[in-house]
Amino acid sequence: MAAAGGEPSAPSSSDDLFQNFYTEVKQIEKRDSVLTSTQQIDRLLRPGASYFNLNPFEVLQIDPEATDTELKKRFLTFVCCLALAVDKAYKNLLDPEQKKRAVDVISAGREYIEHTMKEKKKQLKKDGKPVFVEEDDPEMFRQAVYKQTMKLFAELEIKRKEREAKDMHERKRAREEEIETAEKAKRDREWQKNFEETRDGRVDSWRTFQSKGKKKEKKNRSFLKPPKVKMEQRE
Repeated sequence: MAAAGGEPSAPSSSDDLFQNFYTEVKQIEKRDSVLTSTQQIDRLLRPGASYFNLNPFEVLQIDPEATDTELKKRFLTFVCCLALAVDKAYKNLLDPEQKKRAVDVISAGREYIEHTMKEKKKQLKKDGKPVFVEEDDPEMFRQAVYKQTMKLFAELEIKRKEREAKDMHERKRAREEEIETAEKAKRDREWQKNFEETRDGRVDSWRTFQSKGKKKEKKNRSFLKPPKVKMEQRE
């Protein structure tokens, strides 16, 4: 409805906006349900799909409040597409923890937009201007929530990949240290084995050396004997 002055009136509450948003989603579901397999694949592989498809509800075009029965029915309509994103989204939504995480992301996106709207209106009121923002329009609100949700999913995916890369680096470093430790232990064992195997030979060599040294010393001592002194005879 339009307010006085020709400006559209703001929805009665955020709940009305949220209801309008999901009404729009259901209309999109109905529209996409008649797409051919090729068209569904094109939708899932459209530019930016790597981030669009992070939202499993968006992939399957299904309401976050849908039951598991509705989820399975929706999934079966996409089976012919054989798209990896669909399979991943389906499995994520069957997993209670993953599904809750996705719902939380969507809720966070909606709450962020609602908070932003309140802040804008507060500033407009302070400036003495009409308290109306573009997100008061249901379509603009839906788009804002959609974009914010996509951004949140993208940020979470980027962080996940960063953690994965860090974990991989740590595992690689730990593996290298493990290999180095094993190689050092092997070298130490080989050295010890070689030391033990050659110990008798070293002992024999030392004994031989000592024996030769004593013989040489004894021989040298024989040359150092003082000459005998003849006693002079007295007349």
